[in-house]
Amino acid sequence: MAALRNEYRGVLEIVGANYFGKWDKTRTACRGIVIRDHRLLLSYETVTGQWMLPGGGLEAGEDERECCIREVAEETGFLIRPTDCVLEIDEYYEDFKWVNRYFFGEVTGETAVHLTEREKEVGMEPRWLHLDEILQIFSEHASYADKDEMRRGMYLREYTALCKLCGAY
Repeated sequence: MAALRNEYRGVLEIVGANYFGKWDKTRTACRGIVIRDHRLLLSYETVTGQWMLPGGGLEAGEDERECCIREVAEETGFLIRPTDCVLEIDEYYEDFKWVNRYFFGEVTGETAVHLTEREKEVGMEPRWLHLDEILQIFSEHASYADKDEMRRGMYLREYTALCKLCGAY
C-alpha cells in the first residue's frame, strides 16, 4: 500500500491544452488530505459517480487553514486540525490560474454537513477509501478527455497531488 508523507513538496504546475497563454483571473482553493484507519476521506457525488478530495474556495479575509477546516466540515461533517500547506498545484486553463493548496488534516470531531445546492443535487457524501483504490480511480483521468474535461482535469490534479505526496515522482 502506498503511504503519504506529511512534508512540504513544493509547487507543481498543470497547463491545460485550452490555456490562452496568460491569465487574468485567479481562484485559490484549500483541500484536506484526511487519513483515518488507513483510509483517506473523499467527497463522492452519488449521482455523477465523481470523486474528489474535500475542499473548496478561499473566501475574502479567510486564512488558508481556516478555509480547509471549513470546506472539509461543510462537505463531510468532519472537523479537522490541518497542518501547514504541504503542496501547491497551480492549474492554467483558458484565462484562469487555479491555485490548489493541500493540507493534511487530523480528525478532531464531527459537525453538521452544510452542502451547497449543487452538492445536494449531485448527492455528495463523504466516503473513506484506501489510498491504492483512490490512486486507481484518479489514474483514469485520461479516459475522460473526450467526455468530461472538468473531471479529467480534477482527476489529473488529485492524482498528481497524491503521487507527489507519496513520493511516486
